[in-house]
Amino acid sequence: MEAALRLRESSGACLLDVRERWEWELTHVAGAQHMPMNEVPLRWQTLPDEAPILVLCHHGVRSNAVAHYLQKNGVDEVYNVRGGIDAWANEVDSALAKY
Repeated sequence: MEAALRLRESSGACLLDVRERWEWELTHVAGAQHMPMNEVPLRWQTLPDEAPILVLCHHGVRSNAVAHYLQKNGVDEVYNVRGGIDAWANEVDSALAKY
């Protein structure tokens, strides 16, 4: 999965999980930053300035919307994690719970 490779290659990359709290509590990638989608407009400026941001949700729809929002607000290096945590669990870390 391209996102996992990008995280490994970039020491300062931020994996931003925009799923709801109950989804986060069910399963999440260790080291990810949790910011539910509805909180992004209020908190996005707390994200690292000079680091790539990889946005993750369940399947990639919410994260795609958040990635576009961040780009419109001047975040240069932002990427949607296609397939979301579901794909991450299938391709990167099979120990993650699936739902």
